[in-house]
Amino acid sequence: MHPRMKSCGEPRHEHHGECGCGPRVVAVPWSRFQRHFADPGSAGFGGGAFGVRRPLRFLAWKLGLREEQIAQLATVLNELKTERAQHEVDDRRSVTLLADAMSAGTFDAARADEAAKLRNDSAQRLHAEIAKAAGRIHALLDVEQRERFAYLLRTGALAM
Repeated sequence: MHPRMKSCGEPRHEHHGECGCGPRVVAVPWSRFQRHFADPGSAGFGGGAFGVRRPLRFLAWKLGLREEQIAQLATVLNELKTERAQHEVDDRRSVTLLADAMSAGTFDAARADEAAKLRNDSAQRLHAEIAKAAGRIHALLDVEQRERFAYLLRTGALAM
């Protein structure tokens, strides 16, 4: 066997990369990891799929929005973000009611029904707000921007 072939799988140096030739391990601080890979609904990502800050910039860039359109869209997105937050609160409240119904000595059907009703009412309010927001967005966009907006929805780049 040729001497050069003999060293192919073996380490060439004993110093483990001090000179920069060996493998290096880069430590990423946990806080940086959490910030970039945390729950998408957390504050680091603008409050979810349709928050105000990043989706607004994204839409302004992708749709070529004018300043007055950006201001109107910010209002619509802010109202939608508020309704989504209220839906999350109602969802947690319904889980608590259901847990209370389960933890009692006998199953409390009235609390379980109240939890289901709260969750259903909250979902209906959220769906109505999404439909209202879609109508307002449609009204403020021109034809070409609406086509681009529809394309973003169809491809999944944007979710409402």
